Amino acid sequence: MASTSDIEMTNPGSIWELDKDLDVPMDEEASRLKNMYIEKKFSSVLLLRLAFQSLGVVFGDLGTSPLYVFYNIFPHGVDNDEDVIGALSLIIYTLTLIPLMKYVFVVLRANDNGQGGTFALYSLLCRHAKVSTIPNQHKTDEELTTYSRQTYEENSLAAKVKRWLEGHAYKKNCLLILVLIGTCTAIGDGILTPAISVLSATGGIRVQNPKMSTDVVVIVAVTILIGLFSMQHYGTDKVGWLFAPLVFLWFILIGSVGAFNIHKYNSSVLKAYNPVYIYRFLRRAKSEIWTSLGGVMLSITGTEALFADLCHFPVLAIQIAFTLVVFPCLLLGYTGQAAYIIVHKDHVVDAFYRSIPDAIYWPAFVIATLAAIVASQATISATYSIIKQALALGCFPRVSVVHTSKKFLGQIYIPDINWVLMILCIAVTAGFKNQIQIGNAYGTAVVIVMLVTTFLMVPIMLLVWKSHWILVVTFLVISLMVEFPYFIACINKVDEGGWVPLAVAITFFIIMYVWHFCTVKRYEFEMHSKVSMAWILGLGPSLGLVRVPGIGFVYTELASGVPHIFSHFITNLPAIHSVVVFVCVKYLPVYTVPVEERFVMKRIGPKNFHMFRCVTRLESMMDGYSDSEDFTMTEHKVERPANALLMSEKAGSDLSYSSHDSSIVLAKSPLTGNNSLTRYSSQTYGDELEFLNSCKDAGVVHILGNTIVRARRDSGIIKRIVVDHLYAFLRKVCREHSVIFNVPHESLLNVGQIYYI
Repeated sequence: MASTSDIEMTNPGSIWELDKDLDVPMDEEASRLKNMYIEKKFSSVLLLRLAFQSLGVVFGDLGTSPLYVFYNIFPHGVDNDEDVIGALSLIIYTLTLIPLMKYVFVVLRANDNGQGGTFALYSLLCRHAKVSTIPNQHKTDEELTTYSRQTYEENSLAAKVKRWLEGHAYKKNCLLILVLIGTCTAIGDGILTPAISVLSATGGIRVQNPKMSTDVVVIVAVTILIGLFSMQHYGTDKVGWLFAPLVFLWFILIGSVGAFNIHKYNSSVLKAYNPVYIYRFLRRAKSEIWTSLGGVMLSITGTEALFADLCHFPVLAIQIAFTLVVFPCLLLGYTGQAAYIIVHKDHVVDAFYRSIPDAIYWPAFVIATLAAIVASQATISATYSIIKQALALGCFPRVSVVHTSKKFLGQIYIPDINWVLMILCIAVTAGFKNQIQIGNAYGTAVVIVMLVTTFLMVPIMLLVWKSHWILVVTFLVISLMVEFPYFIACINKVDEGGWVPLAVAITFFIIMYVWHFCTVKRYEFEMHSKVSMAWILGLGPSLGLVRVPGIGFVYTELASGVPHIFSHFITNLPAIHSVVVFVCVKYLPVYTVPVEERFVMKRIGPKNFHMFRCVTRLESMMDGYSDSEDFTMTEHKVERPANALLMSEKAGSDLSYSSHDSSIVLAKSPLTGNNSLTRYSSQTYGDELEFLNSCKDAGVVHILGNTIVRARRDSGIIKRIVVDHLYAFLRKVCREHSVIFNVPHESLLNVGQIYYI
């Protein structure tokens, strides 16, 4: 069998390069126009409605920060009024520069067709430069209507940056590592946000009951957290409509209480809007400067959610909500707390709750607790989305993904991740028991995500927006001037709780990178081992086998060529179905793939070989593996390829090959035509249509590879540990492809192989 691939192994890239040279647009199930994505237009009324709804999804985390910020700035108490005013001034201008100026007015514009987050930035870069490490991409994928990208002048700065990024594989890996770092620390937010938000909210019980111990507060917080994570499988479809009014009420509460406290206690606190007090505060803080900066950092936690949770709301709606409601209420809330602390310096620990008038204390406590739960829910849901996107990019082991809503695509639930988050969140809450150490951990996670976003925005501004280099440098310098000191402050607190997000991020990073690395190496092995078309042609129409009635679906990751699993199968079992369809599921760096463009059919070999390929193209930004999509996936990958094949034959589409070449040739799209191809008579189409229908009625068998991956004998010790042990363990605990594709056991045939990478 080795002889069949000798040509490929002597020059591993030859067949692949030949495929690329000969490939022309694939046949598709429907005609369409190229690259015609149109952004939705919203009326003023609908825009305001969406702005209101975004409050419950996007701003919950940012809105609950006033519960714990001042305590983290002054963990040892406060003695000087000027310190309070200086800290307030830092909060004011940090909120202005990062959430308002950077995210609301700049970063939100870098969305990928309405999708936000670290993976959205990576998706944009993958389309505008060949930096993707997803191996089975094809040039015809660029013809999708949602696959839009820029063109550059040869000597422009953008073109030079593009060539620099594409120049070496290590640069692509560095970019992927940067994205994974941001992703893994964002997952840490899913652990820390519920812990600090719920613990801070329930801490208000002790204000009215001073004799209550901290353990009781922790027990209450843990109980709420257990209930929150246990209810995740129900989703938020039925109660989600309450989130926006609740968070809106929360912002009105903190804004009105803040205004009341400014009027009642100390209106001179308004001089904090003069930035000179920042300089005075930092000069006076000296050794406590890093502690204070770490606390101020918590005032912008949740800012990353402005971008990560963008998918269901237009940019303008989020901008309206932030500028008209969130930003003014936060400023009033923090200013009011500062006014109260100046008068009651010994109340800095519970400044928020103690500043609330007694008449509305318990209603405010209930609203605060519910707002903390909403903020936690938004972060947990965002974590699920991150994991699902990582699945699509081949950066995470296969896990169960369940859609909890028939109306909203983004509402998903991942059971395995949910219980991991719950255990870690409870461990953090019960282990630290106070806001200080959790706050230290939280700030570290948030600032790392912000730095990653800043660095990713630089190539986005150059390649996608074609911004002038002066604007890019200005953005980078201002962002780093604010974020880097906060990063140093948080790193200085590693031994005081800041190690938690680092440990979580490192753990998830190892899992993601190992899985991605071994997946890519496994694909490269398949590419080098694929069967040449010359060998297939040499077997003749019967493939040298007994052709039994029915359709055999051979699942493979190869987007072109005949996989090695096929030759391995027919060598050990000299029989195959009358019709063979190679099914490839691939993910593209786009937000959405129109249904009519998802399935691509092509013929392998002459017409009487009855061998075809079905490539299913899904969007990496939304579609991952989903249990709730199992039936749909089965329908698409079993019935839909067969039906698409029948429709192609019925429509007279040519799915042919090049007889003078050893490589597959993809037929021209019916939209563009291909006059060079020989057309068969309608009678011939009718005969083959009848033949395919009879094969479909005879039954379907699914052939999947059950591969064992091993490191080559000449590999180093680290690679052997990674491949033979860590990757093997991850494959053992992840879900099988047959479960993902919902293949019936009675129709499943596993083919065992060993890959040496």
